[in-house]
Amino acid sequence: MTYCDFANSLPPDTDDPNKHYHDHQYGFPVGDDNALFGRLILEINQAGLNWTLMLKKQQAFHTAYAGFDIVKVAAFDEHDVERLLNDAGIVRNRLKINAVIHNARAVLHLQAEYGSFKNWLDAHHPRDKAAWVKLFKQHFKFAGGEIVGEFLMSTGYLKGAHDEHCPIYRQTLAAGAKWAEPV
Repeated sequence: MTYCDFANSLPPDTDDPNKHYHDHQYGFPVGDDNALFGRLILEINQAGLNWTLMLKKQQAFHTAYAGFDIVKVAAFDEHDVERLLNDAGIVRNRLKINAVIHNARAVLHLQAEYGSFKNWLDAHHPRDKAAWVKLFKQHFKFAGGEIVGEFLMSTGYLKGAHDEHCPIYRQTLAAGAKWAEPV
C-alpha cells in the first residue's frame, strides 16, 4: 500500500495526522525559509523512527526549535542542547540536535550567498536524487539519501510524493511543484 492509498483510505474526520499532512502539505511547494527548515528538522528526526510520530510531535518540535526560526536556532548553544536533550516532547538524540543547529548555521551561509534557502534550492534545480544528496552532504549534517529525498519530495522538488491516481497529485501540480516545471 502506498502512502497515498493509506492516507486516502482514512476517513475525512480522522485524528490521524497523516491525512492532513498528505492532503495539505506533502509535495506542495514551500516558499518560506523557516518552513523549509522546519520540514528538514522533521525529516532529520524521523530517521529510524515512524513518520506518524514526527507528525504528532511537530508542534513540540516547533516550540523546542524556536518556531523553526533559522537565526534563533543557529544561535543555540550548549545550554540549548541540554534543554533539548531533556525535552520529552521531541526526539532526544544528541547527533540529531547538533545536526539541526549545524544545519541552521549552514542555511544562514546559503541565505547570505543566495538570498534565501529557497533560492539556493531553486538555483540547483533540477537534479536527480543522487546529485541532490551529494550537494546536501557538502553543506549539511545528517543528510543521507532517505532524508534528502523525502525533504525534496515533501517540498515539491522531486517527483514521487503522490501517485498519479491520487486526487492530491493534481493539486500539487496546480500549486507549482518544481519537479513538474519544464527543463
